[in-house]
Amino acid sequence: MKMKYSIKYEKRCYKYLKRLTRNNQIRIIRAINNLPFGDVKRLQSDKGNYRLRVGSFRIIFYKDDKELVIYVIEIGPRGGIYK
Repeated sequence: MKMKYSIKYEKRCYKYLKRLTRNNQIRIIRAINNLPFGDVKRLQSDKGNYRLRVGSFRIIFYKDDKELVIYVIEIGPRGGIYK
């Protein structure tokens, strides 16, 4: 059975998405809407944070299983997202 999570974005994520091309916006939003499925891995240094890979972009998020909410913390290019 597939559980449906609600998704909440940080304000800086909206700002970053606005700067991207329309194609990249659509790819990233579709991948986020499909969470917690996809190319997801737990981050080693952060407790409870995960990363989603979408091409050369990375999405850092936190998943609250009790309330079925996913908080999108950061969206950015592969090279600078983990700093």
